Amino acid sequence: MTGFGRAEAADGNCRITAEVRGVNHRYLDLGIKLPRRLLAFEGDVRGWVKESVRRGKVDIYVSIEELEGESVKVVYHRALAQQYTQALHDMAQDFGLNEGTDVMSLARLPEVLTMDRAEEDEDALRALLKEAVSGALAGFVAAREREGDALVADLTDKLAQLESMVDAVEERAPGIVEDYRARLLAKVQEILADRAADEARILTEVTLFADRVCTDEETVRLRTHIRSMRAELAKTDEVGRKLDFIAQEMNREANTTLSKSNDIATSQIAVDMKTCIEKIREQVQNIE
Repeated sequence: MTGFGRAEAADGNCRITAEVRGVNHRYLDLGIKLPRRLLAFEGDVRGWVKESVRRGKVDIYVSIEELEGESVKVVYHRALAQQYTQALHDMAQDFGLNEGTDVMSLARLPEVLTMDRAEEDEDALRALLKEAVSGALAGFVAAREREGDALVADLTDKLAQLESMVDAVEERAPGIVEDYRARLLAKVQEILADRAADEARILTEVTLFADRVCTDEETVRLRTHIRSMRAELAKTDEVGRKLDFIAQEMNREANTTLSKSNDIATSQIAVDMKTCIEKIREQVQNIE
């Protein structure tokens, strides 16, 4: 399922912002982007995400911003600047050049000005990062739960449609055999003309036909799968992969029903069943 979450956490030194975005995926595929300062905590971030998310292509973006009172300061290396100045003066004297060094040119020379960061408290930084990521994950999960409620409602509706199709197949079944018996008897009587038809032979043929086209086992299994899927949808734990398996089994029974069908109406119902099951399979891919 898709989702988005964003959160911030700050102390006196910095502010960390975390964003979590996710789209549908059969498995968990994580993409984590951290600033250099936080790269050491990538394993921690991965673990925090896995505690809340089981499926989906999930991307986590983290940024860090220094605040006032930050621990970074600019350091002026006087001795090195003096050496640069003396060296430039000597070069001008040696080659008869004009001296024109200004403060900005001197500041750009390597190591004249450096950024110095005080040693950070890694535990405090990790805690701040966890607060931001956890907040973003909470928003992300809440968004997915709202989408999940909509998916459950849609799947419940599709299961009801599928169940009505199973009813139709079962209602049509006795008529298929009776229609075949009537057609067979009429054909035999046409061929035999004035002679009497062998009722026992016709009964045997009808019995064999009824066995070939019988879909009782398939419809019973389909009803069982429908009940199983409804029960799984009522659970709150991870059910996506099990729903996917049940949908595959439903499709197997619908295929068998279609292959056994010797009746246009039943064939059309079986095709509609397959279409409905395929829609169910597409939706359960989005459920964790």
